[in-house]
Amino acid sequence: MTHPVDVHVGKRIRHRRWLVGMTQQQLAEHVGIKFQQIQKYETGANRVSASRLWDISNALQVTISFFFEGIEDSENAQKGAETSAPADLMADKEALDLIRSYYAIPENQRRRLFELARALSDVA
Repeated sequence: MTHPVDVHVGKRIRHRRWLVGMTQQQLAEHVGIKFQQIQKYETGANRVSASRLWDISNALQVTISFFFEGIEDSENAQKGAETSAPADLMADKEALDLIRSYYAIPENQRRRLFELARALSDVA
């Protein structure tokens, strides 16, 4: 049975890998393992050792703490706590693609788009 912390860490690995546009194969090559092992880490099927998490954090250019961010929110969502967004929003590829596209927009236009989105959400 998978442990919720292993699942959370795996989702954060996948989230960061998608955010930087890296494939499982590329990450595996940086870390020196097979891509199938990355798949198992990302699903939480296999636990990530401390030394391997260190290697993954270096390859993805984040601190180790990145993989544990939001763990409390994840636990609360599993217990049925109400949130305004889906608990697994950052694991959604479409959401990450939207974020990537958003930050590709020039800053002044991005700010106006943000204000429009906020106004539309207030109306809904």
